[in-house]
Amino acid sequence: MTPIPPDTLVLDARSAAAWSAGHWAGALDADLDRYLSTASDPGFDPAPRGRHPLPPIERWARQLGAWGIGPQTKVAVYDGARGAMGACRLWWMLKASGHGPVEVLEGSLEAVGAGAVWTTEAGPSRAALPPYPVSAWSWPVIDADEAAAFASDPQKLLIDVRSPERWRGEVEPLDPVAGHIPGSVNLFLENNLGPDGRFKSAAELRRLYAPLLAGRDPSRVAVHCGSGVSACHTLYALERAGFHGASLYVGSYSQWCRTGRPIATARAGV
Repeated sequence: MTPIPPDTLVLDARSAAAWSAGHWAGALDADLDRYLSTASDPGFDPAPRGRHPLPPIERWARQLGAWGIGPQTKVAVYDGARGAMGACRLWWMLKASGHGPVEVLEGSLEAVGAGAVWTTEAGPSRAALPPYPVSAWSWPVIDADEAAAFASDPQKLLIDVRSPERWRGEVEPLDPVAGHIPGSVNLFLENNLGPDGRFKSAAELRRLYAPLLAGRDPSRVAVHCGSGVSACHTLYALERAGFHGASLYVGSYSQWCRTGRPIATARAGV
């Protein structure tokens, strides 16, 4: 692993419990439920907006300032799932806030932390800054109605990044109904990674996604998963491949399957 420069702020996007049990020295807790979504809000209900809705932009701006992040702050992010369960969501939220210098630390947790000091201590914190200067997400997001339109329009594309067996409706460990959004196509996020658990090269990712996009402009592509978190793994891969501008369906399948909308399975011939 390349050493992280001392002027870079590191954010740990695992759970708060994992961070407390041991983290990279100096890394701040960026718990998915508490900071990257509203899932830990009192009385939270996943039915209206899915399991991991984005926080209000004003709250996010205050949190960035509380972490000591300003527009010029260099940030590096990691999680314990090779980017799929927090790190790429955090990357997306920073980029969608207009932030420039963000690095996703790739590979397994062992690879990310190779040569780093691990600790259970909080360590010194950066001086807080004013709220980050952002008033709206600058990268595109879509809602359930728009997701339905993407899935039904042959000129557009809705990519579901969940595992094939979840997409086919054979298993569903997290949401109340198994299956997928009719008209969506499935490309498991694990395909973004090479044998070493790191993201494939830009050229490899372009070869992976070009046939799927089939000449569509990326602005006509939307990506979803179960709750709008691991979809960002594929959005990161698309950006890396040079396909800029795909949308995130934040509510994802966890919202869709709770709204009474149609659900397809592979057994239904979809």
